[in-house]
Amino acid sequence: MKNVFQGLAQLATGIVLFASCSKNYNPPGDGGSPHPDPQVEKVVVTAAGDSASIVEKLTQFRQLLGDPLNVAPGARGGRREVNWDGVPANFTNNNNFPFDFFGSSDPAAANGRKRGLIYQADAVFRVDSTDFSEIDRSYAAQFEPFSRKRLFAFINDNVSDITFKVPGTDSAAFVNGFGIIFSDVDAANYTTVEFFNKNRSLGVFKALPAAQGFSFVGVVFNNEKVTRIKITAGNGILGPGQKDISDGGAYDLVVMDDFLYGEPRAL
Repeated sequence: MKNVFQGLAQLATGIVLFASCSKNYNPPGDGGSPHPDPQVEKVVVTAAGDSASIVEKLTQFRQLLGDPLNVAPGARGGRREVNWDGVPANFTNNNNFPFDFFGSSDPAAANGRKRGLIYQADAVFRVDSTDFSEIDRSYAAQFEPFSRKRLFAFINDNVSDITFKVPGTDSAAFVNGFGIIFSDVDAANYTTVEFFNKNRSLGVFKALPAAQGFSFVGVVFNNEKVTRIKITAGNGILGPGQKDISDGGAYDLVVMDDFLYGEPRAL
């Protein structure tokens, strides 16, 4: 496995340490986040631009996570993906998306809801099919979905955590890697993904800017268990009258599309 990582090392495009804060503010420098262990073996994949610029890196990242793409509980390897497009209408275009929608342990739930992904329980999430234009009309010109037609955002904060469970169960789990597509990253340093093994930071990785385009950040670890992900999407939150910096506003407003991660395995 180590040789595989060495052979794919050319995919890494840079690692930047960055500490994030919430509630419409992120300091541009180091805010005190613990520095990761330099001995951690990882491959970092980043890209920014139009959809064509992202597809090649996504293919590479999927290869790193492994095949197959799992669609039911009980898998031992491979990966999971979430693109929001199958979210039903009653959880779309409102602020009531359940934190455990893709982490159900209910035996009666559809397999599509058993992907082992758990969001921070006290956060407010929104899956949207209007480019969030129902919140503010200006967002229609800012945000584009990578996979048509729904996008995802944190509504009451720009920072949220993700943890993992063995799909279809309540058992805590870890993954070997995680990747995410952001929409409309205007400024460097604000939009980041931090990886943790329990309370130990494995590093903070920033999204490259792509105004009104897409930014991809993905990291796969060779010798670590990723138990938690901290996502910082820009340095502001969506709201009526809240404009993006490219539209004369004070903050870089960023939303999300596809999530990709290794098959969650029991701790």
